[in-house]
Amino acid sequence: MEFHHVSILLKPCLAALQIKPDGVYVDATTGGAGHALAIAQRLHAGGRLICIDRDEEALEHAKIRLGNVWQRVTTVKSDFREIDQVLHTLGLAGADGILFDLGVSSPQLDHAERGFSYMQDAPLDMRMDRAQKLTAYDVVNTWSREDIRNILFAYGEERYAPLIAAAIERERQEKPIETTLELVEVIKSTMPGKAKREKQHPAKRSFQAIRIAVNDELGAVREAMDKAIGCLNPGGRLAVITFHSLEDRIVKNAFQQAAQGCTCPKDFPVCVCGKKPVVRLTPRRPILPDEKEIKDNPRARSAKLRVCEKI
Repeated sequence: MEFHHVSILLKPCLAALQIKPDGVYVDATTGGAGHALAIAQRLHAGGRLICIDRDEEALEHAKIRLGNVWQRVTTVKSDFREIDQVLHTLGLAGADGILFDLGVSSPQLDHAERGFSYMQDAPLDMRMDRAQKLTAYDVVNTWSREDIRNILFAYGEERYAPLIAAAIERERQEKPIETTLELVEVIKSTMPGKAKREKQHPAKRSFQAIRIAVNDELGAVREAMDKAIGCLNPGGRLAVITFHSLEDRIVKNAFQQAAQGCTCPKDFPVCVCGKKPVVRLTPRRPILPDEKEIKDNPRARSAKLRVCEKI
């Protein structure tokens, strides 16, 4: 399949990373390689870009897209939560900049056979790494009604979670739910007419929740943030693009904790905890796409870019 990808918040990301031509950079979520290409084009012969992705197809197409800068690029098939091990294996002590573009990539959404989209029919899959065992089919057809309800609430913020979970349980007692559009029909069958007429597709929140569960996306983000901060060289920048509140909350909290100094009670005369900030927030608030980018690429609408710098 052909990877077509529009890089979100590209210029702000490049500005945030403050790319040095001879520096070491990591694109921890290579995807369509748009950000990766722009970074690599700013490196000289002494610079290096590490491209990580757990999707083998993404890395294969990255090799094509990065052909003109390939001498400065190393690709690694790995989960970004292993970023510290990736750098260690490559003999690198740290990085001058790390980028995360979280969530599902445009190519994964656009190609029906991956099973991410609620707009096209395909087997229930949703795996970012096709080598892993757990699929969306397994979640929908083997997880308990309570577990499904919980992930729809927690990961999709779906107000109809109890009704949807109950409908899934009833349907699969008759026969397995095998495809994306079969699941869409089950979800829609539970909703009142008002909900079906909302601007947002009625299955969007449920599909997001199941995808997050299949790929353990929030657990990976939580683990990766601390590791990524630890991998930065002094003065290095970490830039993270998020697309929904659950991811953004994890990133925001990780950055704030790393930027926090003394945690002693205010009435202590001297600091006894010894805690010092390890990063500064640059800037303190998230960077958002402008109106032109949202118009050109509607998928950018919910994007937020947070940046911190290693002290």
